[in-house]
Amino acid sequence: MPRMRLRKPSKETPSSDTKPLVEISEDEQWRLINESGVLNKVSDQSPSNTTAHAEDPSPYPLVDEILDTSMWIMPFCSILLIMEVLIHTQYGRHATSKELVDRLCSGGPILALFIFFIHRHKRNRNVQIFLFLLSCVVGTRLVYLIARGSWLVNMRQCPPLATIWIYATVELNLGSAVASLLVTGSFVWWKGLQKYLF
Repeated sequence: MPRMRLRKPSKETPSSDTKPLVEISEDEQWRLINESGVLNKVSDQSPSNTTAHAEDPSPYPLVDEILDTSMWIMPFCSILLIMEVLIHTQYGRHATSKELVDRLCSGGPILALFIFFIHRHKRNRNVQIFLFLLSCVVGTRLVYLIARGSWLVNMRQCPPLATIWIYATVELNLGSAVASLLVTGSFVWWKGLQKYLF
């Protein structure tokens, strides 16, 4: 087999008047680059610092989920207490701090567990279906109780129902949330409850 002589590349820089051997349009160059996957290989090997921080998973994912959940628990526990005060005010009673603490101690942990498990899986389709059904059932029950329930039943059931209804509606996708509100509105119209509510 004959031996080929290798030549060293010239150290001269090409002048601006020399044309490339093959001219390829810019669109064709990008198509070839994308098909070859060269850019993906380069980005996988050396990611920039800004994207590395955004894409790196946290070393403590459970801690992040607990902190995220606590950011949701605080406002919804506040809503629970506000609904408790409002229902007492509606029936001419005064909510004592003992009643508020009792409501928070009994409803807070359950609400916290509910928010923790629902919020971490809210993108799941089955969870969205569950939240839609929950929103429809709880919304219609709440409206029916406000219109037709006795004051004692309303004082016990309306604050947690209102809190769950608001949370389920907030966690739903927009289309599902609007549909669940339409179901509740249709229930009010079907049962003729608007004369008791407005």
